[in-house]
Amino acid sequence: MKININGETKEFSQNKLSVVELLKIEKVEMPDMVSVQLNDEFLRQPEYEETLLKDGDVINFLYFMGGGK
Repeated sequence: MKININGETKEFSQNKLSVVELLKIEKVEMPDMVSVQLNDEFLRQPEYEETLLKDGDVINFLYFMGGGK
């Protein structure tokens, strides 16, 4: 299956892949601090494990940083 991740298309041999599994495969640092947008919709963290990705999905991992003046 092909998934677009942060603007880059990647191919996976798995037919079923949860958001949690993808975070691990992609070695996302601080997965507890990342927001996930799937096909233009934000997911809540409790949904990460139950949400299965499918061919053609578009997913973005977003980090929000505070600070500055």
